[in-house]
Amino acid sequence: MEVPLVANLFAQDIKQVPIRNGYGEGLLILGKENPDVIVLCCDLVESTRSLDFAKAYPDRYVEVGVAEQNLAGLGAGMAHEGKIPFITSYATFSPGRNWDQLRVSVCYSGNNVKIIGSHAGISVGPDGATHQAMEDIAITRVLPRMTVLVPSDAIEARKATVAAGRMNGPVYIRLAREKTPQFTIEETPFEIGKAFVFREGKDTTIAAAGPQVYYALQAANELSKEGIECEVINVVSVKPIDELTLSASVKKTGCMVSAEEHQITGGVGGAVAEVLSRNFPVPQEFVGMPDHFGESGEPVELIAKWGMDSQAIMVAVRKVIKRK
Repeated sequence: MEVPLVANLFAQDIKQVPIRNGYGEGLLILGKENPDVIVLCCDLVESTRSLDFAKAYPDRYVEVGVAEQNLAGLGAGMAHEGKIPFITSYATFSPGRNWDQLRVSVCYSGNNVKIIGSHAGISVGPDGATHQAMEDIAITRVLPRMTVLVPSDAIEARKATVAAGRMNGPVYIRLAREKTPQFTIEETPFEIGKAFVFREGKDTTIAAAGPQVYYALQAANELSKEGIECEVINVVSVKPIDELTLSASVKKTGCMVSAEEHQITGGVGGAVAEVLSRNFPVPQEFVGMPDHFGESGEPVELIAKWGMDSQAIMVAVRKVIKRK
């Protein structure tokens, strides 16, 4: 299917917006439509973009302080009483520090808690390895009953937030810190459990999530000049994952490149590989963090150094095509 994007995807004046901004916008929509929506945060109300909700609905905002395990426990208890809590922190702390509480009090107990992990990936930059969550997709998607969403820009983050608030069950939404291109539009489809073809091609499939979707489109645009036509799929719903769309694409292209700002092991690439092994095994190359912790630096420099930008995707595409 052909999905509408902005008129000029690579215009120099394309709007740069932090993906987390979309979460804040989605919260306001949910807060207006449902009085049971509440927000809990760990002393990061501005950074996580929960501030506007806290100002609009102060009686539905809870400041937990730096206590992420308590954050998850409070959220689970409130959900048990019929509320719809959004628990927010940096991804390295939630789900990183409170995984046990998410496992037992939220998922095992079937509580309707929404977990927002902000500042995910190496693009957090100068804060360094301790704050660069690159394991969070792996540790959340393994939990039974957990839905995992990785929006690619601020507009998609808003849609993901609203969709999460309207469904019943635990949801993890992964958000980046830095400004990234806002390249989807209101008409771009979004649905939990679906992946969307953002560019059609015949030579290889690129399955990407988060900011890497834009990098994948950049790579596909450059490779087209070499006569290589890539099919680019936005895997915004990592769990449940869209097996039909991914399988149909590789049956056409014969190979796969996965791209993410996360550890290669257990992340989006791992989820895609599981789909291929069940349905239509083909050669796959993985673009992501190669079993290493991050480091301090400028976001763009770190993405390039550790091989998660458009150039790295292009290298992976050329390599996987030779393996067909």
